[in-house]
Amino acid sequence: MSDSATLPLYMRRSAFDPDPELATVRGGEGVRRVKTVFGIDAYLVTRFADVREVLGDAERFTIAQRAGFRPPGMAELTDEQLKAMRAGNLLAFDPPEHTRLRRMLTPEFTMRRMRRLEPRVKEIVTAHLDAMEAAGPPADLVRDFALPIPSLVICELLGVPYDDRDDFQRRTGKMLDLSLPLEQRMTVQLESRAYMGGLVARAQADPGEDLLGMLIREHGDDLSTDELIGIGHLLLIAGHETTSNMLGIGTLALLRHPDQLDLLRKEPERINAAVEELLRWLSIVHSGTFKITSTDVELSGVHIPANSLVVCSLPAANRDPGLVAEPDRLDISRGEMGHVAFGHGVHHCLGAPLARMEMQTAFPALFERFPGLREAGEPAEFRSFNVVYGLTAFPVAW
Repeated sequence: MSDSATLPLYMRRSAFDPDPELATVRGGEGVRRVKTVFGIDAYLVTRFADVREVLGDAERFTIAQRAGFRPPGMAELTDEQLKAMRAGNLLAFDPPEHTRLRRMLTPEFTMRRMRRLEPRVKEIVTAHLDAMEAAGPPADLVRDFALPIPSLVICELLGVPYDDRDDFQRRTGKMLDLSLPLEQRMTVQLESRAYMGGLVARAQADPGEDLLGMLIREHGDDLSTDELIGIGHLLLIAGHETTSNMLGIGTLALLRHPDQLDLLRKEPERINAAVEELLRWLSIVHSGTFKITSTDVELSGVHIPANSLVVCSLPAANRDPGLVAEPDRLDISRGEMGHVAFGHGVHHCLGAPLARMEMQTAFPALFERFPGLREAGEPAEFRSFNVVYGLTAFPVAW
């Protein structure tokens, strides 16, 4: 059975592109009832303006978890267990709870703080390029470059032992793999939280200079242990999974668009714009958080009743002709354009400055070190059935 026959519409891809049916919905009714990955109905929102409206209005479109949404197949947990699992997870809360948590974290992800981190990120990138060069071609760009760099950065930022990376990457892979039964993913999530609980206990006993240590020193009276675990858990997953997939699939996109790669090589000052265009064009997060309508609403003339599940297609929104001309064309000369690859509104990705800085560092360094970088052997493997789109493997030579 093909992926397109089994995946919900908002997760379907054709290599770099969203499924053509999403463009049909966007150009037609704009909002359509679809089946979700849980097998239940939701209203799929596809137009850029509508997606921004949904993501920007936390009162009419509330976080589904906050509204008590429980997907079919979810293990029966007590209210106390659910509360503990949600604690500290910014994606599970709307204001004012969300505001309280985010305010404590925002200073750690400012552009100024990222500039202080940049020399260390450059060292990490250089070390991995050195290792690739020493080992010689061929290499798997996912295994040898795209995955380890963001993983090491977030480990150092949080204070997570890098030697534990194989275990937490394995757990993360299972948690985000939507082809696995929900019960299995929940079990792995509990394992992952237990692991983070051990790190938090260690940090509480002896707070270091990392982010967990800072939170304990500066906000220890305001954050419960469950909240510290939830914050660390979310940042560890989001901090390596998204950026690693952008580095892998972004490199492949540039190799398959040699005119764009040539432009970037001739004019390296375009790197910031190139990163924004890759983010827009690839939109590796399919939908962001599910929402529940708190009242009757209307989008693109479609009536959505109160208490309805709403899902936004970020790739469809970012390929909307209302956002840019010729939206299906990769064009790194466009510059920054307010895309929704990082979401929008109060839940706009907290780590966006870090992700941008890592990509702005890693892409130029990779292409400068290996000017002859090319696909080698088996074609790169795109992965479906995952919360974050990307590549499972990417053989390269130079």
